[in-house]
Formats: sequence, structure tokens, C-alpha cells
Amino acid sequence: MARIWIRVIRHHRIVQQTTVPCTWETAQSEFNDALHALDIARPLWLNKHDHEFESFRRTTFLPEHFMEDVNFDRLEMEFLDDTDRKRKSQDPRNQF
Repeated sequence: MARIWIRVIRHHRIVQQTTVPCTWETAQSEFNDALHALDIARPLWLNKHDHEFESFRRTTFLPEHFMEDVNFDRLEMEFLDDTDRKRKSQDPRNQF
């Protein structure tokens, strides 16, 4: 089972968090539903977020990514895959 972990961070502390079951394909739509449940505005999803989410399975939203004022320092989203399949690094330095 896979899920996304959403953390609201203020002053280096998690002030709100939730996990939502999802698949890799439905992660962004489940993220939007979770934000609605947490009563947080939806941030702008930029190319930077696409790249981070695909490469590292996590991304961070700062206050400047929101159209409204927010009362936290950052919002983090991380995809947690509970299948025991190990991901291999694409970095050639890690081939040995």
C-alpha cells in the first residue's frame, strides 16, 4: 500500500500532518483532497515540484507558492511506498 504524507511546518516543527492512501498516479489528486480536508489553500504546482516529486518522491511548498497568505513556513508532501521493492539510483557513481 502506498500513501502520501503531508506535513505543515512552522518554526521547524510539524504543526499539522496527515497521511492519505493513494497510488503513484493518483497522488496529486489525493494531495488536493487532503489539503481541502486540512483547510489549506492549494499551492501553485510548478515544474520544480514535478521534477522534485518524480526524482525524489517528495516536494516542498513555500509561502510564495500560495495565492493566499498562509501561517506556516513550508508544506511538505512525500510519497511513501510500502512495497518492499528497492529503487535503484540512476547516478553512475553508485553503480559499484
